[in-house]
Amino acid sequence: MRPRVKVCCIASVEEARVAVECGAAAVGLVSEMPSGPGVIDEELIAEIAARVPPPVATFLLTCRQDAASLIEQQRRCRTNTLQLCDRVRTEIYGELRAELPGISLVQVVHVTGEESLAEALEAARHVDALLLDSGNQSLPVKELGGTGRTHDWRVSRRVVEASPVPVFLAGGLKAENVAEAVEAVRPFGLDVCSGVRERGRLDAEKLKRFFAHIL
Repeated sequence: MRPRVKVCCIASVEEARVAVECGAAAVGLVSEMPSGPGVIDEELIAEIAARVPPPVATFLLTCRQDAASLIEQQRRCRTNTLQLCDRVRTEIYGELRAELPGISLVQVVHVTGEESLAEALEAARHVDALLLDSGNQSLPVKELGGTGRTHDWRVSRRVVEASPVPVFLAGGLKAENVAEAVEAVRPFGLDVCSGVRERGRLDAEKLKRFFAHIL
């Protein structure tokens, strides 16, 4: 099955429109992060989310880790999916489920080595989907996405094969390598940001080429 595509780092209603017209199944809206591109304020996130037509999913990317803060943020931004870009305690998932019924939960796992397989499969027990990215939570300033780097797709393939929930692949994807990535990993979905941008702005032609190269 052809992977679904999430276009991330959407910065305006117009960028969201372009992404949807090109075939995006989801758009990513980035709230405050310790590093990385695409951050916009919560008022704009809410405005964009309200303008995205169903059935396109709206992902709120957040680095927050406590339930109360996550719940309050989602209610302000009103997206239909919460993308947890950092690790959270296991009990947080239950609190989010209880307070945010109908909101999908996606846990990001930053693939740094073989140990990421166990981390991903543990998180998969509690969420609706996983997203495998190329950040690094161990740095003094955490990298929680938007690095433009690929990671070891062999680990990602093992996660896909073992996960009970759908898996998105992120990290350094672009038209030139997306077919190889799909063949190597066989993910449910793809997440693209820097690979379809020019000088920080979403480039419709790059995005069209990206879609054209998906097997």
